[in-house]
Amino acid sequence: MGPKDPILGVSEAFAADTSPKKLNLGVGAYRDDDGKPVVLGSVKEASKRIFEQNMNNEYGPISGTPSFVLNSLKLALGADSPVLKNKNYASLQALSGTGSLRLAGAFIAKYAPGKKPDVYVPNPTWSNHFQVFGDCGLNVKTYRYYNPKTIGLDLAGMLEDIKAAPEGSVMLLHAAAHNPTGVDPTQAQWKEISTACKTKKHFVMFDSAYQGFASGDPVRDAFAVRHFIADGHHIGLAQSFAKNFGLYGHRVGCLTFLTNDAAEGAKVESQVKILARSTYSNPPIHGSRIVDIILSDPVLNKQWHGEVFTMADRIIKMRTLLFDNLKALGSTRNWNHVNDQIGMFCYSGLTPEQVDRLTNEFHIYLTRNGRISMAGVTSKNVGYLAEAIHAVTKA
Repeated sequence: MGPKDPILGVSEAFAADTSPKKLNLGVGAYRDDDGKPVVLGSVKEASKRIFEQNMNNEYGPISGTPSFVLNSLKLALGADSPVLKNKNYASLQALSGTGSLRLAGAFIAKYAPGKKPDVYVPNPTWSNHFQVFGDCGLNVKTYRYYNPKTIGLDLAGMLEDIKAAPEGSVMLLHAAAHNPTGVDPTQAQWKEISTACKTKKHFVMFDSAYQGFASGDPVRDAFAVRHFIADGHHIGLAQSFAKNFGLYGHRVGCLTFLTNDAAEGAKVESQVKILARSTYSNPPIHGSRIVDIILSDPVLNKQWHGEVFTMADRIIKMRTLLFDNLKALGSTRNWNHVNDQIGMFCYSGLTPEQVDRLTNEFHIYLTRNGRISMAGVTSKNVGYLAEAIHAVTKA
């Protein structure tokens, strides 16, 4: 028997609990203030149009629908990006963020010049990064990212590790809303990170799972990606449309490599298509059609921007409520990080033993590293959560 996934295992334990007070704060999926899954209005309208147009269910191209791919790039890079004008990229639809990263890892492992480069991921990072790149035959190492003493970014340690890594290594960066910590560099810090990576000629791979979902503004959340490109990096970009469109089960994503010119882009795309063909053959069409329709239609696009802002804003408000409740209970700990962090997850600073107490005594489920999915917090349960956290953290 293989070990249970550390995140999905939390959901399994939650499902087996019969307590009426139980809370699942492990799953990374948005919920409304009643704790229910949400289907966006823009997604419903796009789905309705697909049905009314009686679209067929034939295989899509290996690289996905061209208009979907182009709209994905416009969202990430900006419609006026020189990359789009010059067509110096290779891009294709893939199976959400995970599938995009897996294709990227396979391509790097097969075609990187000379010795296979090491892949550096932040410490901590999404646990699946190790498996995705490791199963591609790549050696996965970590760079310092999170400082547990400040519950913030260890910029000095991060820069030191980037500079110490062998020239031409792969640096995996979270584009926005770092998972699991919710700790993001400032724009000024991103510029320092870009310079350090460029000096060592590292290949930068961005994992973009939360564009728009972090701050509520897709442009703001794309700052790092756009700055690195403007700074001269030929980045790799793995986009996911699970969180920001609520299309978790549709597995909609896009993988892009920037290249020297259009001719090189065509060659790179041809090789990535061969890898995709042997892995899953063709990407699913329904979810990508939904995203394509929304991003193509000015009215639906505007509606989606409003909806993604609403989702991000609710999570921000839950952070404020949790912070206020902890203070009202008389907690003497510094909880500023709850508000300072961004995105779906809060790296609470709770120890594994404190997490165990939350589960065993209060039926609150989260991963043992203390990561709380703020999407699972509502105005109805935030008080109970604060009481439980206060109970396990007070001296």
